[in-house]
Parts: sequence; structure tokens; C-alpha cells
Amino acid sequence: MKHLILVFIFILTIVGCKNKSKQEEEPTPEPIPVTTPTTNAYGFNVLKKVCGLWNGQVTSTTPLGGFSEWVVDFRPIAENQVSAKNELDTLNDIFMSFFITKYNNQFKVAFRNGGSFNGMKRVSYFLADSVAENGVNSFYRFTEIIKGKKRAYTEVILKADSLFIKAYTNKYNVQSTATPHMTWKAKLQDTTTVQASITNFLFPKNTVRIDFTNSFNSIPESIFYSTNSVPVGDPYPETAQPYLGKANASYNFTSTLTPVSSKKVFLVFTTQPLFSGITFNSANLKYKSRYVILNASSTNFTFNYMHPGTYYFYAFYDNNSDGVINSGDWMSTTNAILNLSALATTPINTQINFIVP
Repeated sequence: MKHLILVFIFILTIVGCKNKSKQEEEPTPEPIPVTTPTTNAYGFNVLKKVCGLWNGQVTSTTPLGGFSEWVVDFRPIAENQVSAKNELDTLNDIFMSFFITKYNNQFKVAFRNGGSFNGMKRVSYFLADSVAENGVNSFYRFTEIIKGKKRAYTEVILKADSLFIKAYTNKYNVQSTATPHMTWKAKLQDTTTVQASITNFLFPKNTVRIDFTNSFNSIPESIFYSTNSVPVGDPYPETAQPYLGKANASYNFTSTLTPVSSKKVFLVFTTQPLFSGITFNSANLKYKSRYVILNASSTNFTFNYMHPGTYYFYAFYDNNSDGVINSGDWMSTTNAILNLSALATTPINTQINFIVP
């Protein structure tokens, strides 16, 4: 049973712990001239290079602070688009996407970054404006479409099995220049789950996903806000995203366990099973794909905009409220299997049935 304790100590650390350690600095690629005109959209190669399951450290100047680990599952959702959706809890989530667009008669890769922050909706659009690729390192900068770099921009740096995303903002236009907002330093965990969608779409193709020619006319910036719904004017809302499905995830407690409603339950999806019988496979921890933190009074959650594929679903209850699963906490020990099809909504359930000794 010691192995069972170790697995869930690790999982809770992913979503619950603040960043306390330093990692190596991100690489700086050697800038090289970008060939123009090109047959591909500007920044085209980033589409395939970001594909994969990534896990790494986040530092942030936001009230949410940093996290020792953050998992992002980038996969194609069209022949010309990659996306990833993540939740922290019911009030905080993010949807990131790279896709080809047309704007000002130019074909470029766009970066869409949006979601909920303490329940408030925000969506930002950026266009590739600086690219450097030398065969080993790749650098892509995406800037806010109307006001440019002084408003907000994001740098995406890839080197071998490393991905670095650095976001900058002028904090709602109160600063004269954009300053660091968030940095994510990740390592590649897996690419096997990406292959099905690559084959399905013959990805990547140099075609336009959405035409932004008239999308930002007469508005001050390419950033949109809302308190409780899709932001007005969003040219490519989450509701318009292709291919993705939903998992209606639920759990219950075995009759011998009575939870306290205010304590936390963690729901986790992996792309490979964590258990063989009651034996925990530590190597498969790298296959975490989606997770959320709930109060124990919430027994279900919809994981929206989820990549089609096969997943394994787990739930656990932090009985002593210390942010890790250890002796006395409760968890599920079965590999509940979810097979999610494109554009489908599929239920999945598991039972919390084991007390960690």
C-alpha cells in the first residue's frame, strides 16, 4: 500500500502546491533570417512543435501565484489548429490555441489565450510577429493584434524536449509597457496520444482556420471580457471550436465513508492507467492530462473541450485538508475508462472506496 500513498501525494502536489524551486533558464535561440515570401503561414512550424503532453513549473504575478507543476495536453483539433484546455477549479480555467488566420492580407499563426479568472471571462488574440528557427531551437513571438507589443505579447520557445511560454501584459493598460505576467517551463511527457488526430486531419496543413480580416474593426484591442458568459465580440469563441468533446465526470463514496462537504476532492484523467490491480505504476504519472479541484459537496464536473481519445479516471478526497494524500485520506483505486469521441458528450463515474493506511 505504500505505492498507493506515493502516487496521490504526487498528484495533489501538481495542482495544489506553490512554486518553491528554480529550474534552468530557458534557452535563447539564435535568430536567423525568415524567408519571405513563404508558402507557409508565418510561424507555421509552431503548430506541430507544440503538440504533445507537457508538464512543468509555472511562475506568475497574478493572485493565483505559481505552481510546481502544470499539465497541458496540446493536440490538433483541425488540419490547421492545435488546442489545450485546463481547469484549476470551478472559477479558474484556460483554453489555449494556435491556428492559421488571415489578417491585413497576411497569413500568420494566431495564438488564442482565454478562460475564466475568478469567474470573469477573458479572451486575448495575438499574431506571430517574430520567428527564429535554427533546427535546434525555435522562437515564436505573438503580439496583441491592435496595440501590439506594448499591450501584451507571448513568447514560445522550443528546444528538444522543452517548451517555454512567457506572457507579458501592461495590466489593463495601466503600464506604459508590457511586463512579465506568467512563465511556464515544461518538459515533454508523451506524444503517442497526438498521433490519432495528426492522422485524422493529415495535420498540419497550410490552410486558414478563421479569417480575421474584419474581426477587429473599430475596437480598441483584441482582448475581450465578460463577467459570466462568452465575451461580446469574440471572433472565435470556445463554443465554435471544432472536434472537441465533453466528459461528464462524477464520483460517489462507498457507504462506509461519510465526507465533509467543505473538504476537497480531486478529479484526474490520465491517458495511461495508474493501477494494475492494486499495484501502482509510477511511470504512468507522466500521462496526466486533465484535472480539477472541487469541494466534496460537488459530486460531478463537466470537462469541456476535451480531446477525443481514451482516458483513465480517478478521484480522491483530502480528508485531513493538508493538500496531499496521505494516511487517513480516501481515494478510488479502479481504472475507470473513458472513450471519448469527437463532438460527443460521455459520462464517466468512479467510486472513492479506499482509506490510505
